[in-house]
Amino acid sequence: MTAQILTERRLVVGVADMKMTNRESDVIVTHALGSCIGIAIYDPTAMVGGILHFMLPDASANPQRAAESPWMFGSTAIPAFFKKAYELGATKPRLIVKVAGGAQFLDDKEFFAIGKRNHTMMRKIFWQNGVLTKTEHVGGTVSRTLFLEMSSGRIWIATGGKEIDL
Repeated sequence: MTAQILTERRLVVGVADMKMTNRESDVIVTHALGSCIGIAIYDPTAMVGGILHFMLPDASANPQRAAESPWMFGSTAIPAFFKKAYELGATKPRLIVKVAGGAQFLDDKEFFAIGKRNHTMMRKIFWQNGVLTKTEHVGGTVSRTLFLEMSSGRIWIATGGKEIDL
């Protein structure tokens, strides 16, 4: 009997980016979730998972930019992200969906409220498509790093020097 050695591969998701995998040894991470939203999805049966990091709620504000960078806007990124998961064999009923981000930093008077607007856009799209979140760690004034470990399905954040399982 031959032992299978799994070599961990770390996939880093940038701002306005996403990574999706079906490789069991992958760990996906996105850093610096401030007002941006990070969505982690995982299907334990299909072994499909991914993280999306979008920064603005609505692509209609800048259609040209949305065409150049569809992962930037929640309105374009979220549907495309879930579609990629389904193409790899994930199904909506099995998906574990966890969310982090949506903080409020620079705008003390909440004039722009980008974090709240990002979260509202995400919730609207989820509601329209029957997607339920298992856990959300959103709002406040803290930056978060979001992780997904494919071998176990563990999804957690790092913030303020602590790790918190979602």
